[in-house]
Amino acid sequence: MRTQRSTSSSRTNHNIAARVGRWSVQNRRKAILGWLAFVFVSVVVGFNLVPEKNIQQMDAMPGESGKAGQVLNDAYPDKSGEQALVQSKTLTASDPRFKAAIADVSERLRHTDGVNEVAAAQVSKDGHSALVTFSLPGDSDATEKSVVSSLAAVAAAQRAHPELRIDESGDASITKAELDKSNEEMGTSMFMSLGLTLLILLFTFGALVAAGIPVLLGLTSVLATMGLLGPVSQLAPVDASVMHVVILIGMAVGVDYSLFYVKREREERAAGRDANAAIEAAAATSGRAIVISGFTVMVAMAGMYLGGIANFASFATGTIMVVAVAVVGSLTVLPATLSKLGHRVEKGRVPFIGRLRNRGGEGIWSRFLDRVLRRPLVSALIAAGVLLALTVPVLGMQTSLGGTEDTSRDLEVMRTYDRIQAAFPSEGSSELVVIKADDAKSPNVVSGIEKLEAATAARPALFEGKPSVEWSADRTVASVTIPTVGEGTDDLSNRAVAALRGEIVPNSVGNIDGVEAYTSGEAAATGDFNDAMTSHLPYVFAFVLSAAFMLLLVTFRSLVIPIKAIALNLLSVGSAYGLLTLVFQHGLGKSLGLGSGPIASWLPLFLFVILFGLSMDYHVFILTRVREAFDRGMSTEDAVAQGIKSTAGTVTSAAIVMVAVFSMFAMSSELQMQQMGIGLAAAVLIDATIIRGVLLPATMKLLGDWNWYLPSKLGWLPQLSVEPELSPAPALPLRSELPQAA
Repeated sequence: MRTQRSTSSSRTNHNIAARVGRWSVQNRRKAILGWLAFVFVSVVVGFNLVPEKNIQQMDAMPGESGKAGQVLNDAYPDKSGEQALVQSKTLTASDPRFKAAIADVSERLRHTDGVNEVAAAQVSKDGHSALVTFSLPGDSDATEKSVVSSLAAVAAAQRAHPELRIDESGDASITKAELDKSNEEMGTSMFMSLGLTLLILLFTFGALVAAGIPVLLGLTSVLATMGLLGPVSQLAPVDASVMHVVILIGMAVGVDYSLFYVKREREERAAGRDANAAIEAAAATSGRAIVISGFTVMVAMAGMYLGGIANFASFATGTIMVVAVAVVGSLTVLPATLSKLGHRVEKGRVPFIGRLRNRGGEGIWSRFLDRVLRRPLVSALIAAGVLLALTVPVLGMQTSLGGTEDTSRDLEVMRTYDRIQAAFPSEGSSELVVIKADDAKSPNVVSGIEKLEAATAARPALFEGKPSVEWSADRTVASVTIPTVGEGTDDLSNRAVAALRGEIVPNSVGNIDGVEAYTSGEAAATGDFNDAMTSHLPYVFAFVLSAAFMLLLVTFRSLVIPIKAIALNLLSVGSAYGLLTLVFQHGLGKSLGLGSGPIASWLPLFLFVILFGLSMDYHVFILTRVREAFDRGMSTEDAVAQGIKSTAGTVTSAAIVMVAVFSMFAMSSELQMQQMGIGLAAAVLIDATIIRGVLLPATMKLLGDWNWYLPSKLGWLPQLSVEPELSPAPALPLRSELPQAA
């Protein structure tokens, strides 16, 4: 086997990152003003000139339940069901004051714009509660406005009758409360993330100006992307929750990329280069690593397009856009800003922080790494054992689409919802059979519905109560609500769905010519979602893993490096899954104020793609420095030690920034946001410590020169050296070849 080192003929100062960096330094006014103009125009266009109707909550489901939902949406007028609860612990519905309150709230609602179908009040069995149901006609945009008026009317009734409790809850009011809470938490998370990030970077650089540069790049990248999502949403609907993801990923990668760039520029200046040469050297090395890393992350994110769920495509678009914007900013405005500032980048130094930084950081990692490299086999076995143990709980992971039970009870509308459920308990869960025909009231269809009802009545172990039927105004759709014995998504509910889809529906309404029949409901929708995601997982895994393999193969000209990187990343993701299961499903996070329950069905695939992409960040940056030292003539062991030691402080700071940003979302009131924040934070922490600090150096030392093994059949791959050839600076001489390997 022969492994050849890159030679000086590679001319890395001609790579695209170096050329862009050189242009940016030479045209720094254009670069800075151009970036600011780009961000400004993106924000103006996105938030002022483009309607936001396509930035919404996407509820389309896959499979049969999705078809049922589409039929219902087409057949029935858009409206939102709302309820006003009148309640008292002491008074009953027969009391004159209670009757007056019911009459008052009903009258106010009838005279409120946008409110229709105010029904007579229902009284609870104990007589202490009354429920006034009404509807808000129109689509989500219309009900978003009309629910404000209905809430005001109910609040006015409450003020007029302070001796009773009068509150509103329903689809539109819950959606409004969730959106308001989400916007509030998003603003708080952004503010806290910026503050924590600035503090961490201040400790890293010891200077306020240097610390502020990565924060500004991350923030402007997020703002530009959020603006660009407006025009993009006109081509394809964008899920509103993608904004959370853009903030998460944008701040993380934006800060990380600029942190590595600024850190390398400072190292080059400390090595004796002048300011502009140091920037060019940073562009040729860290800038190139940013391009490779960013492209790898974007390719991984593109795997979500193959997820089979509409929301995933929306997430993929948002994450790819924000990473692309961060990469462009790192290559253009960042070198121009550093060139403009010059030595002023060290302004605002904090001596005390600087002294602390000099005592720790790389020194701690250096001593730790020396111990790992002295006993690589023992270190690798212990680290791998710990991560495999953390992965074991994944075998018992349970997933759920979630619902009202996962919505925060910090919201008054949800507490009202719970009071309504307590006073007017439902009969249990149910499934829905949606029938579409030219005439849903024709004798054939009615006869089929009767057969459907008889078949469910014959199975009391799965179905209970009498089904109810509702026809659309044009008589083309009939919806049959069938009460089930199960509790939503348990085994009994799933068996009921299987019976409906497998036998009952096909043998009744399903075998009538010209009739379409679809089964939906909570259990059916959850099963369809999980089936769709599971069936697409092989495509996502194959795409992400093969793309990462090819990128790393070409970048590092090694067959071993990409295989090992994929194995380590899978171990990192698996252990994060395990921690997520322990914290939420097994309730270990309750003591920290976190929610508990099954893992969100969309989260495992989402986390895999995001974490695999982000894990490649550290891998590319570290291995770039290792390969650089190796190409300069160091042995593999020495190159590993120098590469990891020289990046340890930066990687640690970058990881702490990511963990801080992600942890902010763990403070959300929404269970699914908590799960996403904890999952991402845990995975990044594991990746930056156990994976990059122990397993990577240990396995690289054990493999030795086999790390760089490339079969002769792949010798045609391009040679991409990582050594800058700019202005003179101390450097080790290059050697042309390695000794022959066995």
